[in-house]
Amino acid sequence: MIRDAFRRFAARTALAFGSPWAFGCAVLIVLAWAVTGPYFNYSDAWQLVINTGTTIGTFLLVFVLQNTQIRDTKALNLKLDELLRAIDGARTGLVNVEKLPDDELDRLCHELERLGRIAGVPAIEATADSAVAAISATTERAKAAVESALPAGARTG
Repeated sequence: MIRDAFRRFAARTALAFGSPWAFGCAVLIVLAWAVTGPYFNYSDAWQLVINTGTTIGTFLLVFVLQNTQIRDTKALNLKLDELLRAIDGARTGLVNVEKLPDDELDRLCHELERLGRIAGVPAIEATADSAVAAISATTERAKAAVESALPAGARTG
C-alpha cells in the first residue's frame, strides 16, 4: 500500500517537476531571490536560503526520479523481453540481459557492434534507417547462406 502510494506520488511529482511550468516557477524563484539580494546586503543568511532550498529540493527529487526511472526501465525491459520471446529467430538468451555482469555486457556489446559492421553499419553512424537497412541486408544474406547450403532440388529460388 505504501509502495503503491509512493509510486503514484513519484509519477505525478516527476511529471509536474519535468514540465515547462515547473521550470518557469524555478526561474521566478531564483529571480526573486536575486532581486532581494540588495535588500539583505547579500548576507550569508540570504545566500543560505537559496543553498538550503536547492539542496533539500535536489535531495528529495533524487528519490522521486530514481523511483520513476527504475519503474520505467523495468517496464521497458519487460516489453523488450516479450518482443524477444515473440519473434522467431530472436536470441531469447538476451532476455534479462541487464542482470549480467559488466564484462559480459561489454562482450555482448562488442559482438553486436561486430555483427553491425558485418552488416555494413558502422556503430557510430548507426541511425534508425541504416539499422533497418542492415537488418534487411543481414536477413537477405542469411537466407542466401541457407539457400546455398540446401541441396539443389530443395532450393526455392
